[in-house]
Amino acid sequence: MTRKTAADFHPEVLKLFDLFVHGLIDRRSFLDGAKRFAVGGVGAAAVLEALSPRFAEAEQVKKDDPRIKGKTLEAPSPDGYGTVKGYFVEPANRSGNLPVILVIHENRGLNPHIEDIARRLALDNFIAFAPDALAPLGGYPGDEDKARELFPKLDQTKTRNDFVAALSLLKKCPIGNGKVGAVGFCYGGGVVNFLATNSTELDAGAPFYGAQPPAEAVTKIKSSLLIHYAGNDDRINAGWPAYEAALKAAKTDYQAFIYPGVQHGFNNDTTPRYDEAAAKLAWSRTIDFFNAHLRG
Repeated sequence: MTRKTAADFHPEVLKLFDLFVHGLIDRRSFLDGAKRFAVGGVGAAAVLEALSPRFAEAEQVKKDDPRIKGKTLEAPSPDGYGTVKGYFVEPANRSGNLPVILVIHENRGLNPHIEDIARRLALDNFIAFAPDALAPLGGYPGDEDKARELFPKLDQTKTRNDFVAALSLLKKCPIGNGKVGAVGFCYGGGVVNFLATNSTELDAGAPFYGAQPPAEAVTKIKSSLLIHYAGNDDRINAGWPAYEAALKAAKTDYQAFIYPGVQHGFNNDTTPRYDEAAAKLAWSRTIDFFNAHLRG
């Protein structure tokens, strides 16, 4: 079967899907809206199914890959939910201390795609830790719709403090080199921006299509930033001009790239919104950025 891409869907359907996955409309509203654009006898429910993740098909590094070692890790988070829990991965043949990357998921918790991202980082000779914000509610439930339903039940102040605790944990990681980066996607990209403005322990942050922090908080940023946006993402990009102006005014060390013609979520290779060329370019830039700022 030929893999579908964003070009196979009406632009309005993609906009509706973006609203749906971010909890701004419910399933029924998506289906009612999408059926206006369904063609060739394909119903709205089939369109939604086609846009949904295919985790197994996109997996690049299996959990039992002999090149990596992974485990569940828990650490105290006294200002959050009490404990932060997630997936910790390192190269199997690690030599010496390595930079550590905090991997922050979208608004569905620690799903198989984000675990795979952590393993990919381990193959690039980083240590990676991917917390699950849904751990206090039982963890990622194995179903994207159920995960989306759980996410609004989180106390976001506690959840953000869990990520701050995770960052502090990694800064002191006994097999780390004392340098910590963070990469996040959508919700996770917003958390990277939050950490940059609320923690002095972040050395390098790479937010992908994340919500911007308040402009007045930008003066607190001490880390270097590599910022990625999708060209066809009006909802998130609306906040970029003010953020960019604040970054320039504060003389922040940053680079920003807007990838033309691609959708929000373009780096996620489990869905049709994935754009191979943009994703490979953005990811290679991210690895180069972390190598430059976190080693030596």
